[in-house]
Amino acid sequence: MSDLAQDTSLQQAVQWLLKDEALAISALEYLPTEFFPPLFKEAFTGRQTNLVRAMVAAWPFHRLSMGALPTISHMETLKAVLDALDFLMTQKVRPRRWKLQELDLQKVHQDFWDEQTGGIDVSYTPWVLSQKETAEEQEPECGVKQPLRVVADFDLCGEHLKETDKYLLKWAKQRKGSVQLCCRELKIRASHVYTVIGILNTLDRDCVQELELNSWWPQGSQAWFAHCLGQLGNLCKLPLLRTHQTVLSNCALPDMKKCVTEPIPQFPNLDCLQHLYMNGIYFLKDNLETVLRCLKTPLETLSITQSQLSQADLNHLPLSLNLHQLTHLNLSSVILSCLSTGPLRLLLERVAATLKTLELEGCRMKVSQLSAILPVLSQCTQLTKINFLDNDISMAVLQDLFHHTANLSKLLLEMYPAPLESYDDTGHVLKDRFAQHCSELMDILRAIRQAKSVYFASGACFVYYN
Repeated sequence: MSDLAQDTSLQQAVQWLLKDEALAISALEYLPTEFFPPLFKEAFTGRQTNLVRAMVAAWPFHRLSMGALPTISHMETLKAVLDALDFLMTQKVRPRRWKLQELDLQKVHQDFWDEQTGGIDVSYTPWVLSQKETAEEQEPECGVKQPLRVVADFDLCGEHLKETDKYLLKWAKQRKGSVQLCCRELKIRASHVYTVIGILNTLDRDCVQELELNSWWPQGSQAWFAHCLGQLGNLCKLPLLRTHQTVLSNCALPDMKKCVTEPIPQFPNLDCLQHLYMNGIYFLKDNLETVLRCLKTPLETLSITQSQLSQADLNHLPLSLNLHQLTHLNLSSVILSCLSTGPLRLLLERVAATLKTLELEGCRMKVSQLSAILPVLSQCTQLTKINFLDNDISMAVLQDLFHHTANLSKLLLEMYPAPLESYDDTGHVLKDRFAQHCSELMDILRAIRQAKSVYFASGACFVYYN
């Protein structure tokens, strides 16, 4: 029988079982494993909670991924799944077929089930499982039961969580000894510090790999929050984002500094941090050295955007040993027009062997400042993307830049501002002149090396070459 015929027969059998829920439940013990993914998907989507509950209790694979299913936010369906887990965790002898070790509630693409064998880890597909079952069945049933792992991502905005998230947190908290609640990606936006601490106390903190902070807390709360965050031993990605103006407006101007949380300097452990993003962080100026001193391992990504840095901050960048293996450097919208770019040149020399993306958009660099860093670009042979948009660059400097990138064969995307010669005396770009200059620059670039994607822009005017 062809694969198409087998799929059609399987779907027909699944639809037949869905029409008789009692029969489907009674047949689960004898049902071939390949029936479980399509049957569960249909039962879950159709909110047949009794069948969902029974299938979880008989799930023959190690992992069940539900985040892609469209009704995951339906409370009654989620309760049915958790009820089945409760039943199983109270049994001294678990059902013969049940092998579930991880319930994955992370949001993924809705085609995930079709593309990934029904949400089953490829290492646990039926043909691989059949090779493992004999060894697993020989394991003593009286051994210590391992906690069931439940994986979910939480997005906390204000004090409001989705009802299903609230229910899951409460359920996990009441079963902390037998359930390991893991959150690999945690987003916190304008939330009360004690709400956040309550969630962190429920989660397995070693599982948190990415923490996105978009909140500031009043003075006195930072220490408690930093204490909790300091226990996230496997945190590898930390985006710190600006607060909204509505939050800032609650603070009197003379006391604004008291309203800023400074969690990084208080962290006792950032041993695994690889990606650090700081966007719109007020009062970072003159404190960058203190922030970077908390790093324990080399960063792969350093992104400081829409923030103010002093010359002392810039001077420290090439001195920080944990920045010498960067693959991504982003200083977009950090105004450098009044600063010496010599330290930036030194940093680029340090990371020349590893740097893949360099973004300096909106730094407002003058011709002399940009000219100071151009020679080192020829050493950054791993670069795949460079972004110099919104800087004051003349035709001559752009030509010089092209010559310094002659040996950068891996460049996939180049972004340049309109040359200064494209503007009139009032600072407005002249479209015809801009287009002409772009054409001339591309002829020069193509004579130097083969370019993949090149983008010239000034405000709403842009020219793209591919």
